[in-house]
Amino acid sequence: MRDEQRAVGCVRRLEAVDAGNPRMVLDALRTALSGDGPAILPRPAAPAARPTGPSQQDPAQQDTVHPDPVHPDPVHPDPGLPDSVPQRVALAIETSGSTGRPKRVALSADALLSSAAASEAALGGPGQWLLALPVHYIAGINVLTRSLSAGTSPVVLPPGHFDARRFAEAIETMDADQRFTALVPAQLARLIDAAEEDAGVLDRIRRLDRILVGGQAAPAVLVERAAGLGLGISCTYGSSETSGGCVYDGVPLSGVGLRVRDDQIEVTGPTLAEGYLGDPERTAEAFLDEGGVRWYRTGDTGSIDDGVLRVIGRLDDVIVSGGEKVSLGMIEQCIRGLPGLGDAVVVATDDERWGQVPRVVATRPVELTPLRRAVTAALGRAAAPASIVVVERIPRLPSGKPDRQALGRLVAASLQS
Repeated sequence: MRDEQRAVGCVRRLEAVDAGNPRMVLDALRTALSGDGPAILPRPAAPAARPTGPSQQDPAQQDTVHPDPVHPDPVHPDPGLPDSVPQRVALAIETSGSTGRPKRVALSADALLSSAAASEAALGGPGQWLLALPVHYIAGINVLTRSLSAGTSPVVLPPGHFDARRFAEAIETMDADQRFTALVPAQLARLIDAAEEDAGVLDRIRRLDRILVGGQAAPAVLVERAAGLGLGISCTYGSSETSGGCVYDGVPLSGVGLRVRDDQIEVTGPTLAEGYLGDPERTAEAFLDEGGVRWYRTGDTGSIDDGVLRVIGRLDDVIVSGGEKVSLGMIEQCIRGLPGLGDAVVVATDDERWGQVPRVVATRPVELTPLRRAVTAALGRAAAPASIVVVERIPRLPSGKPDRQALGRLVAASLQS
């Protein structure tokens, strides 16, 4: 956290808020942003009180609001949660990646409102938002923050799993001149499937002026299908540390700066987080102060061409196979446009001969030889997958991103069988 925030007395209370009740979170966020209330940490209810099964793994199937907003389950207690935070902090967001231990990202009101203002400018003005994402993630919180900033009331999907037709019906209740929503790719895929089958669903979805798609890279085929239906889609890039999406369709929002140093994407601007609660070492690793300018090291690899950002993958997904560096992210980008591989994930395993080799995990069987030819032609022989492992479902984190640790275990088990 920043040095100037460590002064004695410059603190305020931190309260956990039930993320299963978006209206409650909205009210708490309003007072947190104004400074009239405590900082908040939206959290899902205790795990034992939540439904189990696929809804825990796929945001497209998650409960969009709490099943019983009147009598919510108790927020999961955490003896490690601090009682107070620096005064500037309005919100803490817990994150858990596919690797590594969870973090609590501390965000100021200035950062959140700067993000809302920049998003509003990019979208052509204020509007009304349809909330379809959990509010213990930054994307869901951003829908609430943008609503507060615009002075509009968000439409919240009714309880239950994400359903495309119910989503489309909710659009009819929106009464602002401009209407927006934010989704993850899995939700967008469900919408497109429904829209291609039902003209009524398509007509309602077209009433949205813009659909922000983030949380993970949207497959190019999915974006093309959306464009073919006349849907207004913007693919966003960002993280909790940048107050959510700070790059729309490769172009940074107003006030946001980008650079690539040592192949790593770095972000600067007013939307950056203060750091990680109770973790000064991680904060120092991720945030760099250079001549009075703060930069966030994203851990992502990419390039910037003519001012447009292209994200390639994660620094930690680069392996060495036969003495050559290979990016698992680039292999995924290459193969996801091939039939049957739209949701495929690439993981690495140790290999006695090559050191490490990439392997594809997919939900449909695909012939390996033509796949290897396609990847070799695009990325070189070292990138050619060694095998394809077929699973019934791609395991995912609650955020919707592939659970790479679980995938690694599945691949390892398949090699031993």
